[in-house]
Amino acid sequence: MPQEVSLKPGLYLVPTPIGNLRDLSFRAMDVLAGVDLIVCEDTRVTGKLLKAFGLKKPMRVYNDHSTERERKHIQKVIEEGESVALVSDAGTPLISDPGYKLVRDMIAQGVEITALPGANAILPALQLSGLPCDAFSFIGFLPARSGPRKTLLEKWKDRPGTLICYETGPRLEDSLKDIKKTLGDRPAAVARELTKLYEEVKRGRLSALIENYEKNGPPKGEIVLIIGENKQEDAAISETIEGQLMQALKTLSVRDAAELVAGATGKPKKAIYMLALKLSGKA
Repeated sequence: MPQEVSLKPGLYLVPTPIGNLRDLSFRAMDVLAGVDLIVCEDTRVTGKLLKAFGLKKPMRVYNDHSTERERKHIQKVIEEGESVALVSDAGTPLISDPGYKLVRDMIAQGVEITALPGANAILPALQLSGLPCDAFSFIGFLPARSGPRKTLLEKWKDRPGTLICYETGPRLEDSLKDIKKTLGDRPAAVARELTKLYEEVKRGRLSALIENYEKNGPPKGEIVLIIGENKQEDAAISETIEGQLMQALKTLSVRDAAELVAGATGKPKKAIYMLALKLSGKA
């Protein structure tokens, strides 16, 4: 049962379970029990959560369509000495969920904000993927159409570390194909329904994952896609560039050899020139 806590006036960012209700932390329960108002995406969804823990609180809808006027109302409630919790339907507020504009405005007005740690799909998916966890980038939901999707992926092509994004079942196969075309046949994992009864993680090269979904159809449920670096491919490309440079340096100057190989490979001219200097012994 929640403890009675005395909360200072302010905005409390409270993560909610992404599937398993028992992932609601004791502290989150205490805050939800102690606040004067709960601001949520959908009162029906949050109402079920509160009912499961025997809580009953005033609720107000706040989502991506909410206006500045509604943010001003929340600010006024806090300025009058009350405490407000912001929750999303599932997971951590602001992380591909509503709340950014609200928090930004509250910060600008000097409102006290408290963020509670808790449930989200990103970190469990990364842990279960078997891919490196030391450096990673979360890029949110991929665009629904192929053109914008490839454009976004191009921006992340040379970013070191693991990439994480959200995707839907019906779009997954097309997204995997675009990722393979843009980033290469990298190691990846598809995690779905995390913390729920049918939790599943499929791992392998993008080509193998594509083949699986071509054969078995799209998966159901909430999906997190984790994409690793293609270090083997990068090494092979480096060896190819080095070989091309060595061959070009037999007949060309360092500058001309670098320009020739950079044009052939599409790699940055400066990086190729520095490698050419090193191979020629002039660095």
